[in-house]
Amino acid sequence: MKKVLVFGTFDIFHPGHEYFLKQAKKHGDELVVVVARNATVKQVKGKVPAHDENYRLGVIQKLDYVDKALLGHGSADKYRIIDEIRPDVICLGYDQESFTDNLEAKLQERGLSPEIVRISAYMPHVHKSKHYQQQKQKD
Repeated sequence: MKKVLVFGTFDIFHPGHEYFLKQAKKHGDELVVVVARNATVKQVKGKVPAHDENYRLGVIQKLDYVDKALLGHGSADKYRIIDEIRPDVICLGYDQESFTDNLEAKLQERGLSPEIVRISAYMPHVHKSKHYQQQKQKD
C-alpha cells in the first residue's frame, strides 16, 4: 500500500485545500494529513490561526478521502512525524515553503527516501487562505 503524506495549517478550509488533498490522494492508496499545531503556525507564520488546532483537525478528519488525520508534534524536531509515518510520497502545496528547504536531503539523512511531489495551484487568485482571512476580517 502506497502511503501519501501532506501537512499544513488548513485554517479556513476552502476549495483550494480540497483540490490539494484530492490531488495528493491520487498519488497513493492511503492519504495521511498532518495538521499543524497552533504553536507551529505562530512560529512559521507569525500569527495564530483563526481556528484552534482541534477544530482544524476535526474538519480534516470528516473528509471521506482522508484516511488518517493527526496533529503534528510541535516539537523541535519537525521531521519526527515523517519518521513515524514513513510515507512513500510527500505532496507539497504549490506555495508551501515551510520545512521544505532541502527536504529530500534531510530525509535521506534519516534513511527515508519518499517521492516529493509539488501539487499545482487551483485558482490561487480566488482560493488562497489569505483571501479568506481578509474576507473574514471584513465580516
